[in-house]
Amino acid sequence: MLYRKIEKFIKSHLQSSDDKILLIDGARQIGKSYIIRYVGQKEFSNYIEINMEEDKLGDRLFADVRTVRDFYLTLSINFGNKMGDKHNTLVFIDEIQAYDHLFTLLKFLREDGRFTYIASGSRLGIALKQTSSLPLGSILIKHMYPLDFEEFLIANGVGQIILDTLYDNFAKRKPMPTAIHNKLMSLFRHYLLSGGLPDAVNKFIEEDNIQTTRASQDAVYENYGIDAAKYEQMTNRRLSIQRIYEMIPSNLEKTKKRIIAKDIEGKTGKRMSNYAEEFEYLIASGIALEVKAISTPTFPLIQNSGKNLLKLYMNDVGLLTSIYYRNNPKAVLDDVPSINLGSVYETVVAQELKAHGFSLYYYDNKQNGEVDFLIDDVEHLSITPIEVKSGKDYKTHSALNKFVSNKHYNIHRAYVLSNEQEVSVADGITYMPIYYIMCFKNE
Repeated sequence: MLYRKIEKFIKSHLQSSDDKILLIDGARQIGKSYIIRYVGQKEFSNYIEINMEEDKLGDRLFADVRTVRDFYLTLSINFGNKMGDKHNTLVFIDEIQAYDHLFTLLKFLREDGRFTYIASGSRLGIALKQTSSLPLGSILIKHMYPLDFEEFLIANGVGQIILDTLYDNFAKRKPMPTAIHNKLMSLFRHYLLSGGLPDAVNKFIEEDNIQTTRASQDAVYENYGIDAAKYEQMTNRRLSIQRIYEMIPSNLEKTKKRIIAKDIEGKTGKRMSNYAEEFEYLIASGIALEVKAISTPTFPLIQNSGKNLLKLYMNDVGLLTSIYYRNNPKAVLDDVPSINLGSVYETVVAQELKAHGFSLYYYDNKQNGEVDFLIDDVEHLSITPIEVKSGKDYKTHSALNKFVSNKHYNIHRAYVLSNEQEVSVADGITYMPIYYIMCFKNE
Protein backbone atom coordinates (compact mmCIF):
# COMPACT_ATOMS: atom_id res chain seq x y z
CA MET A 1 0.00 0.00 0.00
CA LEU A 2 1.00 3.61 -0.43
CA TYR A 3 2.61 5.26 2.59
CA ARG A 4 0.61 8.22 3.87
CA LYS A 5 1.92 10.53 6.57
CA ILE A 6 -1.54 11.02 7.99
CA GLU A 7 -1.62 7.36 9.08
CA LYS A 8 0.56 8.17 12.08
CA PHE A 9 -1.71 11.05 13.07
CA ILE A 10 -4.88 8.95 12.84
CA LYS A 11 -3.37 6.08 14.82
CA SER A 12 -2.01 8.40 17.50
CA HIS A 13 -5.36 10.13 17.93
CA LEU A 14 -7.33 6.90 18.15
CA GLN A 15 -4.92 5.57 20.77
CA SER A 16 -4.84 8.79 22.80
CA SER A 17 -7.02 9.82 25.72
CA ASP A 18 -8.52 12.61 23.60
CA ASP A 19 -12.09 11.51 23.00
CA LYS A 20 -12.88 14.15 20.39
CA ILE A 21 -14.18 12.61 17.18
CA LEU A 22 -11.65 12.97 14.38
CA LEU A 23 -13.03 14.26 11.06
CA ILE A 24 -10.80 13.79 8.02
CA ASP A 25 -11.59 16.44 5.42
CA GLY A 26 -10.45 16.47 1.80
CA ALA A 27 -11.38 16.17 -1.85
CA ARG A 28 -12.68 12.95 -3.34
CA GLN A 29 -10.30 10.20 -4.44
CA ILE A 30 -7.32 11.27 -2.34
CA GLY A 31 -7.33 8.13 -0.16
CA LYS A 32 -9.26 9.21 2.97
CA SER A 33 -11.42 6.12 3.29
CA TYR A 34 -8.59 3.75 2.43
CA ILE A 35 -6.18 5.00 5.10
CA ILE A 36 -8.89 5.18 7.78
CA ARG A 37 -9.98 1.64 6.92
CA TYR A 38 -6.38 0.42 7.01
CA VAL A 39 -5.71 1.90 10.47
CA GLY A 40 -9.13 0.95 11.84
CA GLN A 41 -8.96 -2.70 10.84
CA LYS A 42 -5.44 -2.98 12.22
CA GLU A 43 -6.12 -1.29 15.57
CA PHE A 44 -9.65 -2.50 16.44
CA SER A 45 -10.99 -6.04 16.59
CA ASN A 46 -14.47 -4.69 15.77
CA TYR A 47 -14.42 -2.39 12.76
CA ILE A 48 -17.68 -0.88 11.49
CA GLU A 49 -17.89 1.28 8.37
CA ILE A 50 -20.98 3.10 7.08
CA ASN A 51 -20.94 5.15 3.89
CA MET A 52 -23.67 7.76 4.24
CA GLU A 53 -23.65 8.67 0.55
CA GLU A 54 -24.47 5.05 -0.29
CA ASP A 55 -27.10 4.95 2.43
CA LYS A 56 -28.71 8.11 1.08
CA LEU A 57 -28.93 6.57 -2.39
CA GLY A 58 -30.10 3.22 -1.05
CA ASP A 59 -32.04 2.20 2.06
CA ARG A 60 -31.77 5.61 3.80
CA LEU A 61 -31.49 3.89 7.16
CA PHE A 62 -29.82 6.90 8.78
CA ALA A 63 -31.91 9.61 7.12
CA ASP A 64 -34.08 10.21 10.17
CA VAL A 65 -31.71 9.15 12.94
CA ARG A 66 -31.62 11.98 15.47
CA THR A 67 -30.86 10.30 18.81
CA VAL A 68 -28.04 8.16 20.14
CA ARG A 69 -30.44 5.29 20.79
CA ASP A 70 -31.79 5.39 17.25
CA PHE A 71 -28.23 5.47 15.93
CA TYR A 72 -27.31 2.32 17.87
CA LEU A 73 -30.47 0.52 16.80
CA THR A 74 -29.87 1.39 13.15
CA LEU A 75 -26.23 0.37 13.43
CA SER A 76 -27.24 -2.99 14.87
CA ILE A 77 -29.26 -3.88 11.75
CA ASN A 78 -26.05 -4.76 9.89
CA PHE A 79 -23.37 -4.71 12.58
CA GLY A 80 -25.01 -6.03 15.74
CA ASN A 81 -22.37 -8.74 16.12
CA LYS A 82 -19.53 -6.18 16.02
CA MET A 83 -20.82 -3.72 18.61
CA GLY A 84 -18.41 -4.24 21.48
CA ASP A 85 -17.07 -1.41 23.63
CA LYS A 86 -15.05 1.78 23.25
CA HIS A 87 -11.70 0.00 23.38
CA ASN A 88 -12.35 -2.64 20.74
CA THR A 89 -14.95 -1.03 18.45
CA LEU A 90 -14.33 1.70 15.89
CA VAL A 91 -17.27 3.18 13.99
CA PHE A 92 -16.19 4.88 10.78
CA ILE A 93 -18.82 7.27 9.38
CA ASP A 94 -17.77 7.88 5.79
CA GLU A 95 -19.15 10.76 3.68
CA ILE A 96 -20.86 12.14 6.78
CA GLN A 97 -21.86 15.32 4.94
CA ALA A 98 -24.62 13.37 3.18
CA TYR A 99 -26.75 13.85 6.32
CA ASP A 100 -26.24 17.24 7.98
CA HIS A 101 -27.97 16.17 11.18
CA LEU A 102 -25.22 13.64 11.91
CA PHE A 103 -22.78 16.48 12.67
CA THR A 104 -24.96 17.51 15.61
CA LEU A 105 -25.35 13.89 16.68
CA LEU A 106 -21.56 13.51 16.97
CA LYS A 107 -21.63 15.56 20.17
CA PHE A 108 -24.03 13.14 21.83
CA LEU A 109 -22.23 10.06 20.53
CA ARG A 110 -19.05 11.40 22.05
CA GLU A 111 -20.73 12.13 25.38
CA ASP A 112 -22.31 8.67 25.46
CA GLY A 113 -18.86 7.15 24.88
CA ARG A 114 -19.97 3.66 23.99
CA PHE A 115 -17.68 3.31 20.95
CA THR A 116 -14.69 5.03 19.36
CA TYR A 117 -15.65 7.10 16.31
CA ILE A 118 -13.98 8.59 13.27
CA ALA A 119 -15.59 10.33 10.28
CA SER A 120 -14.62 11.67 6.88
CA GLY A 121 -16.15 13.69 4.10
CA SER A 122 -15.33 15.01 0.65
CA ARG A 123 -17.21 18.28 1.06
CA LEU A 124 -16.85 18.80 4.79
CA GLY A 125 -15.69 22.37 4.38
CA ILE A 126 -19.01 23.29 2.80
CA ALA A 127 -21.23 21.10 4.95
CA LEU A 128 -19.74 22.34 8.22
CA LYS A 129 -20.36 25.95 7.26
CA GLN A 130 -23.99 25.15 6.50
CA THR A 131 -24.61 23.27 9.75
CA SER A 132 -26.46 25.40 12.28
CA SER A 133 -25.47 23.37 15.33
CA LEU A 134 -21.81 22.49 14.91
CA PRO A 135 -20.31 20.51 17.84
CA LEU A 136 -16.96 22.32 17.80
CA GLY A 137 -15.91 21.07 21.21
CA SER A 138 -16.56 17.47 20.24
CA ILE A 139 -14.70 17.21 16.93
CA LEU A 140 -11.14 17.53 15.65
CA ILE A 141 -10.82 18.38 11.96
CA LYS A 142 -7.75 17.22 10.03
CA HIS A 143 -7.28 18.13 6.36
CA MET A 144 -5.91 15.54 3.95
CA TYR A 145 -4.42 16.10 0.50
CA PRO A 146 -3.14 14.01 -2.42
CA LEU A 147 0.27 12.39 -1.99
CA ASP A 148 2.96 15.02 -1.63
CA PHE A 149 6.35 14.64 -3.29
CA GLU A 150 7.95 12.97 -0.29
CA GLU A 151 5.19 10.34 -0.19
CA PHE A 152 5.68 9.85 -3.93
CA LEU A 153 9.42 9.30 -3.39
CA ILE A 154 8.68 6.67 -0.75
CA ALA A 155 6.21 4.99 -3.13
CA ASN A 156 9.05 4.77 -5.65
CA GLY A 157 11.39 3.06 -3.20
CA VAL A 158 13.46 6.05 -2.08
CA GLY A 159 14.85 5.16 1.34
CA GLN A 160 15.09 7.04 4.60
CA ILE A 161 18.81 7.77 4.15
CA ILE A 162 18.12 9.86 1.05
CA LEU A 163 15.16 11.59 2.70
CA ASP A 164 17.20 12.44 5.79
CA THR A 165 20.00 13.75 3.57
CA LEU A 166 17.53 15.93 1.69
CA TYR A 167 16.28 17.54 4.88
CA ASP A 168 19.81 17.90 6.24
CA ASN A 169 21.14 19.49 3.04
CA PHE A 170 18.15 21.80 2.88
CA ALA A 171 18.86 23.01 6.42
CA LYS A 172 22.57 23.44 5.66
CA ARG A 173 21.93 25.02 2.24
CA LYS A 174 23.91 22.30 0.44
CA PRO A 175 23.24 20.64 -2.93
CA MET A 176 22.62 16.94 -3.38
CA PRO A 177 25.36 14.93 -5.19
CA THR A 178 25.05 15.07 -8.98
CA ALA A 179 23.85 11.50 -9.53
CA ILE A 180 21.25 11.77 -6.77
CA HIS A 181 20.14 15.21 -8.02
CA ASN A 182 19.56 13.79 -11.48
CA LYS A 183 17.55 10.89 -10.04
CA LEU A 184 15.47 13.22 -7.88
CA MET A 185 14.76 15.48 -10.86
CA SER A 186 13.68 12.43 -12.87
CA LEU A 187 11.31 11.38 -10.09
CA PHE A 188 10.07 14.95 -9.77
CA ARG A 189 9.14 14.97 -13.46
CA HIS A 190 7.39 11.65 -12.99
CA TYR A 191 5.45 13.21 -10.14
CA LEU A 192 4.34 16.03 -12.44
CA LEU A 193 2.80 13.36 -14.68
CA SER A 194 1.27 11.09 -12.05
CA GLY A 195 0.31 13.69 -9.46
CA GLY A 196 -0.71 12.48 -6.03
CA LEU A 197 -4.09 10.82 -6.51
CA PRO A 198 -3.52 7.30 -5.12
CA ASP A 199 -5.12 5.36 -7.98
CA ALA A 200 -3.15 7.33 -10.58
CA VAL A 201 0.09 6.88 -8.61
CA ASN A 202 -0.44 3.14 -8.33
CA LYS A 203 -1.11 2.80 -12.05
CA PHE A 204 1.87 4.98 -12.94
CA ILE A 205 4.28 2.99 -10.77
CA GLU A 206 2.92 -0.52 -11.33
CA GLU A 207 2.09 -0.33 -15.03
CA ASP A 208 4.42 2.35 -16.47
CA ASN A 209 1.48 3.21 -18.67
CA ILE A 210 0.64 6.86 -19.23
CA GLN A 211 -2.70 6.00 -20.84
CA THR A 212 -4.08 4.09 -17.85
CA THR A 213 -2.75 6.83 -15.55
CA ARG A 214 -4.54 9.47 -17.60
CA ALA A 215 -7.74 7.40 -17.64
CA SER A 216 -7.70 7.34 -13.83
CA GLN A 217 -7.13 11.10 -13.69
CA ASP A 218 -9.88 11.74 -16.25
CA ALA A 219 -12.36 9.81 -14.09
CA VAL A 220 -11.52 11.95 -11.05
CA TYR A 221 -11.72 15.17 -13.05
CA GLU A 222 -15.13 14.14 -14.40
CA ASN A 223 -16.38 13.22 -10.93
CA TYR A 224 -15.30 16.61 -9.59
CA GLY A 225 -17.42 18.19 -12.29
CA ILE A 226 -20.40 15.95 -11.52
CA ASP A 227 -20.18 16.87 -7.83
CA ALA A 228 -20.08 20.55 -8.75
CA ALA A 229 -23.16 20.16 -10.94
CA LYS A 230 -25.02 18.41 -8.10
CA TYR A 231 -24.14 21.17 -5.67
CA GLU A 232 -25.25 23.82 -8.13
CA GLN A 233 -28.68 22.16 -8.40
CA MET A 234 -28.96 22.01 -4.61
CA THR A 235 -28.17 25.71 -4.20
CA ASN A 236 -29.93 26.94 -7.35
CA ARG A 237 -26.80 28.64 -8.62
CA ARG A 238 -27.46 29.88 -12.13
CA LEU A 239 -23.79 29.80 -13.05
CA SER A 240 -22.06 26.45 -13.38
CA ILE A 241 -19.33 25.99 -10.79
CA GLN A 242 -17.89 23.52 -13.25
CA ARG A 243 -17.37 26.39 -15.70
CA ILE A 244 -14.99 28.17 -13.30
CA TYR A 245 -13.22 24.91 -12.51
CA GLU A 246 -12.67 24.19 -16.20
CA MET A 247 -11.21 27.68 -16.65
CA ILE A 248 -8.33 27.04 -14.24
CA PRO A 249 -5.90 25.32 -16.66
CA SER A 250 -6.25 27.97 -19.38
CA ASN A 251 -6.15 30.77 -16.83
CA LEU A 252 -2.82 29.49 -15.47
CA GLU A 253 -1.28 29.90 -18.93
CA LYS A 254 -1.94 33.64 -18.94
CA THR A 255 0.65 36.19 -17.87
CA LYS A 256 -1.67 37.30 -15.09
CA LYS A 257 -2.97 34.07 -13.65
CA ARG A 258 -5.58 35.62 -11.43
CA ILE A 259 -9.30 35.18 -11.99
CA ILE A 260 -11.00 38.01 -13.90
CA ALA A 261 -14.69 38.29 -13.01
CA LYS A 262 -15.86 39.40 -16.47
CA ASP A 263 -14.21 36.35 -18.10
CA ILE A 264 -16.39 33.90 -16.20
CA GLU A 265 -19.61 34.68 -18.04
CA GLY A 266 -18.19 37.02 -20.65
CA LYS A 267 -20.09 39.93 -19.13
CA THR A 268 -18.82 43.34 -18.10
CA GLY A 269 -19.84 44.84 -14.78
CA LYS A 270 -19.40 41.59 -12.86
CA ARG A 271 -17.40 41.54 -9.64
CA MET A 272 -15.65 38.75 -7.76
CA SER A 273 -18.29 39.08 -5.04
CA ASN A 274 -20.91 37.93 -7.56
CA TYR A 275 -19.24 34.53 -7.60
CA ALA A 276 -18.44 34.15 -3.90
CA GLU A 277 -20.45 30.92 -3.54
CA GLU A 278 -18.85 29.35 -6.60
CA PHE A 279 -15.36 30.06 -5.31
CA GLU A 280 -16.38 28.87 -1.86
CA TYR A 281 -17.47 25.51 -3.25
CA LEU A 282 -14.30 24.95 -5.28
CA ILE A 283 -12.03 25.85 -2.36
CA ALA A 284 -13.97 24.27 0.51
CA SER A 285 -14.47 21.01 -1.40
CA GLY A 286 -10.71 20.77 -1.85
CA ILE A 287 -10.67 20.54 -5.64
CA ALA A 288 -9.04 23.95 -6.12
CA LEU A 289 -6.36 25.79 -4.18
CA GLU A 290 -6.77 29.52 -3.61
CA VAL A 291 -3.84 31.91 -3.60
CA LYS A 292 -4.77 35.37 -2.30
CA ALA A 293 -3.12 38.62 -3.32
CA ILE A 294 -0.97 40.68 -0.95
CA SER A 295 0.09 44.19 -1.87
CA THR A 296 1.52 45.20 1.51
CA PRO A 297 3.41 42.17 2.88
CA THR A 298 3.43 42.42 6.66
CA PHE A 299 3.28 39.59 9.17
CA PRO A 300 0.91 37.81 9.52
CA LEU A 301 -0.20 37.65 5.90
CA ILE A 302 -3.80 36.82 6.72
CA GLN A 303 -4.33 40.40 7.94
CA ASN A 304 -3.55 41.87 4.52
CA SER A 305 -5.05 39.51 1.96
CA GLY A 306 -7.56 40.69 -0.63
CA LYS A 307 -10.42 38.82 -2.26
CA ASN A 308 -10.48 40.46 -5.67
CA LEU A 309 -7.09 39.38 -7.07
CA LEU A 310 -7.52 35.64 -6.58
CA LYS A 311 -5.59 32.83 -8.24
CA LEU A 312 -6.92 29.28 -8.40
CA TYR A 313 -4.75 26.21 -8.91
CA MET A 314 -5.74 22.58 -9.45
CA ASN A 315 -5.52 20.48 -6.28
CA ASP A 316 -3.37 17.90 -8.10
CA VAL A 317 -0.60 18.56 -10.61
CA GLY A 318 -1.29 15.27 -12.40
CA LEU A 319 -4.77 16.47 -13.34
CA LEU A 320 -3.20 19.61 -14.82
CA THR A 321 -0.58 17.81 -16.93
CA SER A 322 -3.27 15.38 -18.08
CA ILE A 323 -5.31 18.30 -19.40
CA TYR A 324 -2.30 20.01 -20.97
CA TYR A 325 -0.36 17.14 -22.50
CA ARG A 326 -2.70 14.12 -22.52
CA ASN A 327 -0.83 10.88 -23.32
CA ASN A 328 2.41 12.51 -24.46
CA PRO A 329 4.86 12.74 -21.53
CA LYS A 330 7.71 14.27 -23.54
CA ALA A 331 6.80 17.87 -22.71
CA VAL A 332 7.45 17.10 -19.04
CA LEU A 333 10.16 14.44 -19.25
CA ASP A 334 12.34 15.96 -21.97
CA ASP A 335 12.26 19.67 -21.11
CA VAL A 336 11.09 20.57 -24.61
CA PRO A 337 12.33 24.17 -25.16
CA SER A 338 9.09 25.31 -26.79
CA ILE A 339 7.00 24.15 -23.82
CA ASN A 340 6.68 26.48 -20.84
CA LEU A 341 6.19 24.46 -17.67
CA GLY A 342 5.80 27.53 -15.47
CA SER A 343 2.16 26.91 -14.53
CA VAL A 344 2.89 23.23 -13.87
CA TYR A 345 5.78 24.07 -11.53
CA GLU A 346 3.70 26.69 -9.74
CA THR A 347 0.88 24.17 -9.28
CA VAL A 348 3.13 21.58 -7.68
CA VAL A 349 4.60 24.21 -5.33
CA ALA A 350 1.10 25.38 -4.35
CA GLN A 351 0.12 21.75 -3.77
CA GLU A 352 3.17 21.08 -1.59
CA LEU A 353 2.85 24.24 0.49
CA LYS A 354 -0.85 23.61 1.11
CA ALA A 355 -0.26 19.99 2.12
CA HIS A 356 2.44 21.17 4.52
CA GLY A 357 0.13 23.50 6.40
CA PHE A 358 0.67 26.87 4.70
CA SER A 359 -2.01 29.30 3.64
CA LEU A 360 -1.25 30.49 0.12
CA TYR A 361 -0.57 34.08 -0.90
CA TYR A 362 1.21 35.91 -3.70
CA TYR A 363 2.66 39.40 -4.00
CA ASP A 364 0.89 41.79 -6.35
CA ASN A 365 2.09 45.37 -6.65
CA LYS A 366 1.44 47.64 -9.64
CA GLN A 367 4.86 49.27 -9.38
CA ASN A 368 6.99 46.29 -8.39
CA GLY A 369 5.27 43.36 -10.13
CA GLU A 370 4.38 39.89 -8.82
CA VAL A 371 6.12 37.23 -6.74
CA ASP A 372 4.72 33.70 -7.05
CA PHE A 373 4.23 32.81 -3.38
CA LEU A 374 4.49 34.38 0.06
CA ILE A 375 4.50 32.45 3.32
CA ASP A 376 4.74 33.62 6.92
CA ASP A 377 8.19 33.57 8.51
CA VAL A 378 7.14 32.98 12.10
CA GLU A 379 10.70 32.85 13.42
CA HIS A 380 11.44 36.42 12.33
CA LEU A 381 7.84 37.69 12.37
CA SER A 382 8.34 38.47 8.72
CA ILE A 383 7.47 37.21 5.23
CA THR A 384 9.27 34.67 3.03
CA PRO A 385 8.89 35.13 -0.75
CA ILE A 386 9.23 32.15 -3.09
CA GLU A 387 9.77 32.41 -6.84
CA VAL A 388 9.33 29.33 -9.04
CA LYS A 389 11.31 28.95 -12.27
CA SER A 390 11.05 26.16 -14.84
CA GLY A 391 13.57 27.48 -17.37
CA LYS A 392 17.21 28.52 -17.64
CA ASP A 393 16.51 32.15 -16.73
CA TYR A 394 16.06 31.31 -13.07
CA LYS A 395 18.22 34.22 -11.93
CA THR A 396 16.03 36.77 -13.70
CA HIS A 397 13.40 38.02 -11.25
CA SER A 398 13.08 41.79 -11.01
CA ALA A 399 9.95 41.70 -8.81
CA LEU A 400 11.66 39.45 -6.28
CA ASN A 401 14.75 41.66 -6.28
CA LYS A 402 12.65 44.73 -5.49
CA PHE A 403 10.74 42.81 -2.84
CA VAL A 404 13.87 41.63 -1.02
CA SER A 405 15.62 45.01 -1.23
CA ASN A 406 12.67 46.85 0.34
CA LYS A 407 13.88 47.50 3.90
CA HIS A 408 10.33 48.10 5.12
CA TYR A 409 9.51 44.45 4.45
CA ASN A 410 12.30 43.18 6.75
CA ILE A 411 12.94 40.05 4.67
CA HIS A 412 15.22 37.44 6.25
CA ARG A 413 14.64 34.58 3.78
CA ALA A 414 13.82 34.44 0.07
CA TYR A 415 13.96 31.51 -2.33
CA VAL A 416 14.14 30.76 -6.02
CA LEU A 417 13.30 27.14 -6.88
CA SER A 418 14.40 25.77 -10.24
CA ASN A 419 15.75 22.71 -12.08
CA GLU A 420 19.36 23.62 -11.27
CA GLN A 421 21.44 21.52 -8.91
CA GLU A 422 23.24 24.44 -7.31
CA VAL A 423 22.41 25.81 -3.88
CA SER A 424 23.73 29.32 -3.50
CA VAL A 425 22.93 32.65 -1.88
CA ALA A 426 23.18 35.99 -3.66
CA ASP A 427 21.74 39.36 -2.63
CA GLY A 428 19.66 37.79 0.12
CA ILE A 429 18.10 35.16 -2.19
CA THR A 430 18.71 31.42 -1.82
CA TYR A 431 18.70 29.37 -5.03
CA MET A 432 17.67 25.74 -4.64
CA PRO A 433 16.46 22.75 -6.69
CA ILE A 434 12.69 22.58 -7.10
CA TYR A 435 12.40 19.28 -5.19
CA TYR A 436 13.50 21.03 -1.97
CA ILE A 437 9.93 22.32 -1.75
CA MET A 438 9.20 19.09 0.13
CA CYS A 439 11.27 20.47 3.02
CA PHE A 440 9.14 23.58 3.59
CA LYS A 441 7.05 22.84 6.68
CA ASN A 442 4.68 25.05 8.64
CA GLU A 443 5.36 23.61 12.08
